[in-house]
Amino acid sequence: MAMPKWTTESRQAHLIALFSESGGFCVFGHKLCKNPEHHYLNFIEGLIADWKAFDREQDKAEWEAERLQLHNLGERRYPLRGRWSSISKDIFFGNQPLYYLVGLAVSGVTLSPFAKVRIASSYASLYIELGNSLKGVSKNRKRKAIRYDKPLPPEYKRKVEQTIREAVTHYLSH
Repeated sequence: MAMPKWTTESRQAHLIALFSESGGFCVFGHKLCKNPEHHYLNFIEGLIADWKAFDREQDKAEWEAERLQLHNLGERRYPLRGRWSSISKDIFFGNQPLYYLVGLAVSGVTLSPFAKVRIASSYASLYIELGNSLKGVSKNRKRKAIRYDKPLPPEYKRKVEQTIREAVTHYLSH
């Protein structure tokens, strides 16, 4: 028969010593003890439950340590000086976009296409008139791009991005 996990030799010896000292009655040595929690059988149930909880916590801690050991790359996890080194700061900010394209639409006043653009690291939004950059695109393709965010043909997409980039850099330089 398989023994439960909580039964180690030292714990079994402790239960035997507890039984031999108490004689199966009050584990605290009281004569004619009226407290049922002091009775040997009731007391060891709580004791065993505590041992099981301790074993669960220990298994969890060992598993966590093993997981950390397996996934550890052996590298330092904190920066050497401050949050950024000068090189990593330049690389990070060099890879950030200047703007985010929110959407395309057609102006109800001028009936010309425009783009709504949000400036990166800001709440500011710009409405950029696209002019003739969508001149060769079919009416159906323009509608799909505006209404359903379907992609434009690559050459027109480049023209739109170029127009937006010029307007954003002009806005940021002033």
